[in-house]
Amino acid sequence: MSNQITTLFNIKYPIIQAGMIWNSGWRLASASSNSGILGLIGAGSMYPDVLREHIQKCKKATDKPFGVNVPMLYPNIEEIMDIIVEEGVKIVFTSAGNPKTWTSWLKERGITVVHVVSSVKFALKAQEAGVDAVVAEGFEAGGHNGREESTTLTLIPMVREALDIPLIAAGGIATGRGMLAAMVLGADGVQVGSRFVASEESSAHQAFKDEVVNAKEGATQLTLKELAPVRLIKNKFYNDIVELYQTGPSVDDLKALLGRARAKRGMFEGDLVEGELEIGQIAGLIHDIKPVAAIVEDMLAEYEAAKQQVSTLF
Repeated sequence: MSNQITTLFNIKYPIIQAGMIWNSGWRLASASSNSGILGLIGAGSMYPDVLREHIQKCKKATDKPFGVNVPMLYPNIEEIMDIIVEEGVKIVFTSAGNPKTWTSWLKERGITVVHVVSSVKFALKAQEAGVDAVVAEGFEAGGHNGREESTTLTLIPMVREALDIPLIAAGGIATGRGMLAAMVLGADGVQVGSRFVASEESSAHQAFKDEVVNAKEGATQLTLKELAPVRLIKNKFYNDIVELYQTGPSVDDLKALLGRARAKRGMFEGDLVEGELEIGQIAGLIHDIKPVAAIVEDMLAEYEAAKQQVSTLF
């Protein structure tokens, strides 16, 4: 399955395992890379020394390419970028910031750069900044999201129409059928997050994994747009947010409720009541926890079967 994305990253299949906070440590990244896709370590929840440890362990666990996802709002961004270079990581996905800030610096050091966007406007800014590819993420996605609320179905063809560089689709993709749909819409590859949360190698707490598997349609909601839009499973913490909104809160009021380490509390420590539980709408289609290799195998088999099915319709 060779195309621009497999060539760009030197991988077998055009699938990227998303770099998610509190879910994407070295075990998930290395298992993903060993399965023929691109594994990403999620740096957003790691102190610099912790990231270095995960990179070193990942290098020992796989001889395949892997990368690091770096939210550019990270307070220790300079140290993080230096560690990435020092440890010889050759692929960086950036998000939550201006791609011009780091793209040239990284590319001068021989690193392939991909930027995550949620609109055509920012996709074009990323292309102008010189990135090698763009991830366009629809608002179905878990975690931090776009304020425009553009869905993957509409966002991907609009970005494809505007962009010249390779395009990776994200948001609501957890199956082979979803992968095929994204490719038909114009994507060269897909980034998958939520499905890999519910994997054996994910660093998420078992209670959170179980909550994802048990999630049904309508279990999540996009909220906290005044801070950074985030899609959450509806639990007590989410209900507290809803109640606060009824009082016309200020940004400071919202920040006070969110507090510190709320996402760690929910996803990493397994507090399903007071924790922030970030997951995509596609959780309603995730029914089990499997090894990464089995997830990838299932996706590819379904992708090929769906292609055959579609060919018989026309």
